[in-house]
Amino acid sequence: MSRALPAADLDPWGRTLFLLLLGFLCYGLPLSVFAALPASQGNQPVLRIQGSNTIGAKLGPELVKGLFEAQGLRDIRSEAGAAENEQRLLARQADGRAVIVEIAAHGSGTGFTSLKDGSADLAASSRPIKDGEVANLAALGDLRSPQSEQVIAIDGLAIIVHPSNPVSALSVDQVAQLFSGQISDWSALGGRPGAVRQYARDDNSGTYDTFKELVLAPGGRSLAGTAQRFESSTQLSDAVAGDPNGIGFIGLPYIRQAKAVAIAAGDSQPMPPSTTLIATEDYPLSRRLFIYNQPQLDNPWARALIDFAHSPRGQAIVDSTGFIAQTVQAVQVAPDAQLPADYRQLAEQAQRLSVNFRFQEGSATLDNKAQRDLQRVMDYLRQHDKLQGKVVLVGFGDAKSDPERAELLSKLRAMAVRRELARQGVLFREVTGLGGELPVAANNEEHGRIRNRRVEVWVY
Repeated sequence: MSRALPAADLDPWGRTLFLLLLGFLCYGLPLSVFAALPASQGNQPVLRIQGSNTIGAKLGPELVKGLFEAQGLRDIRSEAGAAENEQRLLARQADGRAVIVEIAAHGSGTGFTSLKDGSADLAASSRPIKDGEVANLAALGDLRSPQSEQVIAIDGLAIIVHPSNPVSALSVDQVAQLFSGQISDWSALGGRPGAVRQYARDDNSGTYDTFKELVLAPGGRSLAGTAQRFESSTQLSDAVAGDPNGIGFIGLPYIRQAKAVAIAAGDSQPMPPSTTLIATEDYPLSRRLFIYNQPQLDNPWARALIDFAHSPRGQAIVDSTGFIAQTVQAVQVAPDAQLPADYRQLAEQAQRLSVNFRFQEGSATLDNKAQRDLQRVMDYLRQHDKLQGKVVLVGFGDAKSDPERAELLSKLRAMAVRRELARQGVLFREVTGLGGELPVAANNEEHGRIRNRRVEVWVY
């Protein structure tokens, strides 16, 4: 009688292949992850990652460790690097050769600088690449192309206060006034009297860049000069949690002992930084976390890490480290009486998928994340037998002076998603557009209008 061959019966190389095959079968990892990857030469790293502290402090190292495990490496460990917020991840191949990956987490801007001077293979960024950085790195290729821009996770920029602070909800404009010093005492917002003290990330931080873009820039405000600045997310959060008059902003995994308040933008209802609202990017201060690489990527470890980050196992690590994975799930939405009638009926009878399709700026073309989300949605529909007449697409847009035109444009966006999914065999129950209804962001500036231009997916 034949029996399955346990890994213990194999030689070291055979055991490695066995574990890699098991990982592929269990976790759906891309085959490129399992290509033979080179060991370090001497004490030199096989991969250098520089940039965002939000990514580099925990998520990046955990993804590297996960890739090491998928490669069948052993003796996996980390050690402090040459400076603060730097570390080295080490492991050994089956033949005993060392593998070293270096991560430096000094802020998103440093990642792009390091890509240009060749001191990094990958740039970790908690904000999209800026126009000036694209131009500065043009010699490497188009870093906004789907081959170069990788969305590895979703994060929410939490506004945090001391746990005893009675203020529980703020508008984006109120947050801007608090951090710019225009509101200087908590009593102005119904809190206990006390001078507001601001805590902020440093100028190299992608978290700070995101905060400036989403909160300060729309009103032309600047951060108060008295704000205390931090390179470390953990230290900032702990400082706010220890200051009854403090307020700070932080990535979702770093709320720790502080209290996160609900945030409203424009005409939207106040939203807490919940998993579902951040996954769909409806939460006003949600953001994407990126890895950027040269379009022609010749480092096999860099390619393997990107593939691993997008895989189900990689996204499980995203979830376990406190960020929001891009794994598609069905979510029940409460049929609130204030919802439009057709939308309320959807909420009563169907479930919403935890993904929104969004578009490139000034275009009807799906953005880079949406292009990958097409396959994630298809995988969900196939796995749950939803391909035939069980899918509804609902398009939304920014408010227009002509409501009929706004409704038409929102439906055209939904039709763009329909076209892509129909190519893979989906037959739809309905495709509709709700124009400028149910905004998730303010329409008085371009970033908000882009967020409102979205397509939701519902399943029966």
